[in-house]
Amino acid sequence: MLTVEALQTRYDQSQILFGVHLEVRRGEVVTLLGRNGMGKTTTIRSIMGLTAPYGGSVRFDGHELRGLAPFEIAKRGLGLVPEGRAIFPSLTVWENLTATSRAGPNGRRWTADAIIELFPWIARRRQQMGGQLSGGEQQMLAIARALMTNPELLLLDEATEGLAPLIRKEIWSVIRRLKAAGQSILIVDKNLKILMRLADRHYVLERGRVPWSGDSKSLHNDYNSVRRYVGV
Repeated sequence: MLTVEALQTRYDQSQILFGVHLEVRRGEVVTLLGRNGMGKTTTIRSIMGLTAPYGGSVRFDGHELRGLAPFEIAKRGLGLVPEGRAIFPSLTVWENLTATSRAGPNGRRWTADAIIELFPWIARRRQQMGGQLSGGEQQMLAIARALMTNPELLLLDEATEGLAPLIRKEIWSVIRRLKAAGQSILIVDKNLKILMRLADRHYVLERGRVPWSGDSKSLHNDYNSVRRYVGV
């Protein structure tokens, strides 16, 4: 589904990514692991065209994405939950949810009713302003908003960082349900123990390179070495 090869990205004269490679197959949950500042968010932004890479390839369903505008990449079937959530504070919960909704490249699966079944609190809070929500509620709304674009691949950048334990538990439960429904997901997070049970395969980023990759069995066997890369 998604194939990233030899990806190189820089900000001004500072190179951040040095030949990053990864892939996500249809129906998989794949993780991007590493300490802060190692290039995880830059990788996500490079895939989405928000930060233009200057080398390498990003292919989705066999089509090259590098050089496309972010809205064109989204139309191909990628949905982003960005670091920091980026919900619209001056719009209501319902307006945040529906402003960018669309059927998706293969027809509509995620409707408003399906989203409310996944996040029941939205029905009760639909007229509340986005800026009045807690951080955890904003994160759940950001996930719901991305799903309403009916993405073939969902990208979650820092899925649970800085959230209360109960909210993290709820988000992990949602991600499990999405996986069971066949949703392909690329997720950035640091919770190795949960991700080892939840995800299919893993990539570690260290200073813009991928020094380790493997499936969950390999992660279990190499847990201590991977944990040093992640720094938790």
